[in-house]
Amino acid sequence: MDTSQLLINFLLFMLMPIWGIAGLADWFCHRATKIEHTSGVKETLMHSVMGIQIAIPMALCLLYTVNVQILIICFFTWILHEVVAHADVRYAAPKREISIWEMHAHNYLGTLPMYMLITIIIINWPQFINLISLNWQGNMALLPVETPHGGNGYLLSYLAFMSVVCVFPYIEENIRCIRVAIKERNQ
Repeated sequence: MDTSQLLINFLLFMLMPIWGIAGLADWFCHRATKIEHTSGVKETLMHSVMGIQIAIPMALCLLYTVNVQILIICFFTWILHEVVAHADVRYAAPKREISIWEMHAHNYLGTLPMYMLITIIIINWPQFINLISLNWQGNMALLPVETPHGGNGYLLSYLAFMSVVCVFPYIEENIRCIRVAIKERNQ
């Protein structure tokens, strides 16, 4: 097995699942601090936006051959994720307690996307060189991967895993916060 394949497996079977588990830990912290009664809808929507910001490049890298276009999207969404993450903590900190456990979850949620991006760059070094040298011609099309990363069942398994540890919990958090906001508005 070559180094690129080892790094791809490291991404697929270590970094990406740990990112999901960190998201679940963060969700438990939000429940413990009763986010629906403190920072509410605005914060929970920021959490959803951050998840989507990282899900987009992850999906693109799983489904398409990484080229300059995909790398631009990866960089752009990573930067936007960082901006929203800072806004999230700045907004939430005065409104509710951010425990040491939540800070640890945030450490993973903030650094893992950067580590994933760096790993993608290393695996696709020639495309990174094309990006920074502005050799973009012929490197901007979405080309489906020939062989699915992680095997035929990986994508479906990972989506199921992420649905359980992140998507459903954060949908629940959104609904919980919206219900409380509606109830408080009607009082």
